Amino acid sequence: MSDALPPEISVDAFAAERHQPAPPLLLDVREAWELEIAAIPGATHIPMGDIPSRLQELDPDRPTVVLCHHGARSLNVTMWLRQQGLDHVQSLAGGIDQWSRSIDPSIPRY
Repeated sequence: MSDALPPEISVDAFAAERHQPAPPLLLDVREAWELEIAAIPGATHIPMGDIPSRLQELDPDRPTVVLCHHGARSLNVTMWLRQQGLDHVQSLAGGIDQWSRSIDPSIPRY
């Protein structure tokens, strides 16, 4: 069995991991205006375009889940971070939209 994580994690699996003693970092790569509409509490915000210049802010050993609106930007960021040597990074499948539909309907959809 390989140690490599799949590139995406389901909202259900992440919801369970958030309640573990050492939860993964939730990295929100959406734009600031998007966070004003809908956000998951406790997320770290670094817009997608700022990731390369702020890479040093991320711990390569900490599991990280990348979040965007529907999962496309976060998957791109996940693959780029893995190319930079951050092996414990996954994209939240379906993004905050899926989170709102499946986990927390109090978070607005847009």
